[in-house]
Amino acid sequence: GKEAGELSRRDDAGFFEGKVSIRKRQPLRYHARNAGGDWWLTDPYSFGPVLGPMDDYYMAEGSHLRLFDKLGAHIIDHEGATGVHFAVWAPNARRVSVVGAFNDWDGRRHTMRDRKDTGIWELFIPDLAAGQPYKFEIIGPDGVRLPLKADPFAFESELRPATASVTAPPMAHQWGDEAHRGYWRKADPRREAISIYEVHAGSWQRRDDGTFLSWDELAARLIPYVVDTGFTHIEFLPISEHPYDPSWGYQTTGLYAPTARFGDPDGFARFVDGAHRAGIGVILDWVPAHFPVDEHGLAQFDGTALYEHADPRQGFHPDWNTAIYNFGRREVVSFLVNNALFWAEKYHVDGLRVDAVASMLYLDYSRKAGEWIPNEKGGRENLHAVSFLQKMNKELYGHHPGVMTIAEESTSWPKVSRPVHEGGLGFGFKWNMGFMHDTLEYLSKEPIFRKHHHNDITFGLVYAFSENFVLPLSHDEVVHGKGTLLHKMAGDDWQKFATLRAYYAFMWGYPGKKLLFMGQEFAQRREWSEARALDWNLLEFAPHRGVWQTVRDLNYLYRSRPALHARDCEPEGFSWLIVDDRDNSVFAWLRNAPDGNPVAVISNFTPVPRENYRVPLPKAGKWREIINTDAADYGGSGMGNGGMIEASGEGGGVSATMLLPPLSTIMLEFVTD
Repeated sequence: GKEAGELSRRDDAGFFEGKVSIRKRQPLRYHARNAGGDWWLTDPYSFGPVLGPMDDYYMAEGSHLRLFDKLGAHIIDHEGATGVHFAVWAPNARRVSVVGAFNDWDGRRHTMRDRKDTGIWELFIPDLAAGQPYKFEIIGPDGVRLPLKADPFAFESELRPATASVTAPPMAHQWGDEAHRGYWRKADPRREAISIYEVHAGSWQRRDDGTFLSWDELAARLIPYVVDTGFTHIEFLPISEHPYDPSWGYQTTGLYAPTARFGDPDGFARFVDGAHRAGIGVILDWVPAHFPVDEHGLAQFDGTALYEHADPRQGFHPDWNTAIYNFGRREVVSFLVNNALFWAEKYHVDGLRVDAVASMLYLDYSRKAGEWIPNEKGGRENLHAVSFLQKMNKELYGHHPGVMTIAEESTSWPKVSRPVHEGGLGFGFKWNMGFMHDTLEYLSKEPIFRKHHHNDITFGLVYAFSENFVLPLSHDEVVHGKGTLLHKMAGDDWQKFATLRAYYAFMWGYPGKKLLFMGQEFAQRREWSEARALDWNLLEFAPHRGVWQTVRDLNYLYRSRPALHARDCEPEGFSWLIVDDRDNSVFAWLRNAPDGNPVAVISNFTPVPRENYRVPLPKAGKWREIINTDAADYGGSGMGNGGMIEASGEGGGVSATMLLPPLSTIMLEFVTD
């Protein structure tokens, strides 16, 4: 093009001035030079804004449900040029600039435009491509330059310890999972078999040199394993970008970016698609409760408490030394609600397990008197957090039928998994922490003492249908010195294995969806550490292989028998057969469903075989033994009932006499003629 004039610098802030002669508005190109050399650039300020007045309106209202299409860094065509549009919320900043290697990290070169009404700053930079690290340089309201900030809406990030955001290309993956998604759109998950394998992606397996597997490597190994073992879903500990490996992902700095530890974002999309094509759902642990205070993150983002509360009694979490989101601010709520929608839309995830819900619901959570501020009604409930959770669930279920939300909520807050219009929080399911705690406590007792703790098992049925429950044997139970599930069982090694197998069958027969943390399906002996892979060599040993085979068979039975899953959340699907035999530590109940034969579940939690033990049953006739955790194939003693028992009697007096093997659970299915 033709030379139009020359600009000279007016001040050290980087403002240049000069007279140029142009006949019509067009992008100007500058030939710039300094002591380090010279370069060409296209004037970004010759392009108009990308965001429009409707964006401003919905953002200000907090009702914009496609923020991830507007904020962050997007490669677009704009006014005849291809480049990257940047937009970030920083309402109290004096100046915001995009910086990166493309401008020598110099905040004077690409100062952003302030959209005053919304606090959004935006700039279109032409000729910028994918793969460019960038951050925001922000000057706060006091005129102080802040540490460089990563983009809250970054879709890709650098691998830690680097902390920059990365300009990401539009997703290239072509999805092929419509059959899977179509099925779940029409399904009622409460009546489906849901058996979840909880996975930490960085330590399930590793390469021979100890480095992480990529998403593609994980897909090639993990998906077939999950299919073979019979689980229906994989639940990942948080895979959003986070700086600190020992946080396991729960201290997230990049909610919109799959972590770079396992490859690029398209790799995660390929994993989800591959899982769906194999019939496996993918659930993500999601952390909207709090965030770390790393200087490149959200804390004091524009020089003020923007995403968090300014008062530490509301904005600081004493358990985790993290900042708490300000759920009373509509822009923060919008940021989080949009993130839930983002994972469902862009990555087709099947569900979100929401972490630390109890810490959100109570203003005095882990706080002493004087360390918290009551709500406007004088109570301890965080009413803003309640409103946020209800809004998140309404929007997610409304826009993405087939996706489910699961609350990790450890208190007796009512109606967690009831619809918002009924006064509930709107979750699909809630973790049953009471089941996990009481049953593990019971099985840690020596068998001779279990009769004194019989209620630890029976009490759970008092509230088993008050929520839609998931029974969680999660990562939380195998860390911080708690040992593994195997080591929680009382007795010698043989008894530990026998009890664990019996416990798993007890749990798979108990009402509620199932969740098991990786490694526990083959009785991992070492406590889990995020720094190493599981001990897969244990599968070469018969006791461990027997536990794995037990879990595999239980998953098959659970999925194939409607009685074991179709009424997991309905009291009509459960009835006690034996509830009060504390002296023998025997429990028995019936599971049933309209579309299947009834199944009786009988557990003997002592090492004493119970011969000629009479169990009441609802129907006379043959009952087939469909699982016996004492079978020799599982590593048991091989005691049993020859695969079949006969129930006889009339009316309410029908029963069967059988052998209950030591430390075992058996399931009996009624055989129709």
